[in-house]
Amino acid sequence: MTGTPCMPGMMSGGLPPRRTALKAGLAAGLAGLLLPALSACTPEDRPGTVTVAGGEPGGFYLEFATLLAESLQRHGVADHAVALTTGGSLDNLGQLLTGQATFAVALADAAAQQLATHGTSGAGVTALGRVYENYVHCVVRKGSGIRDLAGLAGRTVAVGEPGSGTSLTTPRLIEAAGLGSAAVGTASAAATEKTVTVLNLGLNDGLAALQDGSVDALFWSGGVPTAAIAESNKEAALAFLDLSALIPSTRTRYGPYYDRVLIPEGSYEGIPAVWTVGVANLLLCRNDLDGRTVKRTVELLVGHAEELIPRSSLGVQFLSPESLINTAGLPLHPAAADAYRELHG
Repeated sequence: MTGTPCMPGMMSGGLPPRRTALKAGLAAGLAGLLLPALSACTPEDRPGTVTVAGGEPGGFYLEFATLLAESLQRHGVADHAVALTTGGSLDNLGQLLTGQATFAVALADAAAQQLATHGTSGAGVTALGRVYENYVHCVVRKGSGIRDLAGLAGRTVAVGEPGSGTSLTTPRLIEAAGLGSAAVGTASAAATEKTVTVLNLGLNDGLAALQDGSVDALFWSGGVPTAAIAESNKEAALAFLDLSALIPSTRTRYGPYYDRVLIPEGSYEGIPAVWTVGVANLLLCRNDLDGRTVKRTVELLVGHAEELIPRSSLGVQFLSPESLINTAGLPLHPAAADAYRELHG
């Protein structure tokens, strides 16, 4: 079973049974495509250990990175593979560039910023493929009276850890809403009609702060559903803000990385469907990673996609050759490009 479930931007409010939807999408994604087995590999020509930079506990990144590491080891791409707990996209890019990670997952806008800053010369970042969609969750307490992003003016919000992709995307959305932002404790942090006070808290600390009332909203970019948010919603009723109206201005200013996607009804208990901002998530490596490891990893992404779908997933993967190569302008590793050409004949 290989391929991809339905594209997230095409979801409707109703959800088919998860496995039914995944199987249908996987079958459709690679109908008629004969997939090769992973290229033969001997202990002498595969790495001893590879690391996959993931994300925070309770988030989609770390769950995906763990499944990928297990699959890399299971199929002999490496003798040993481990997933790393990290702060998120920006942290992952740093670990990749410094050689602490072999592979990393990161948001397309974060990867594009790295490319614009550092280029592709030297040990730059390249892509192996577009693997799934991230959904920006703007979480508030149900009954808070906050109906849209403008309602966060004069309030305190958690915007992700400094190393996370959320911490990059969130200020762009706040700006697109016509609001300013200021860090807690700064002279400009006094509440005004047009200012949001921001606090760098990750997923788990942010949810705790939301529950105890020390923040009014939490921004989080992750899969649907995000397990930690689902659990928190059981303890204290939550709601999401519709962010989709911010997409045109965000795309105009920062590039075509932002899509209109739906968090379907039923993703989180008692929370209705809501439109929000989606950002593609990419699997990345350095451009000096050996071509054989890259090729075998691409074959794994395509030929063993069913192993890489987190249990909580409602069908937000892009794991087919047609969508894997759509890397939002970030160049594919040459060996990855060759592997996709071979798969397409």
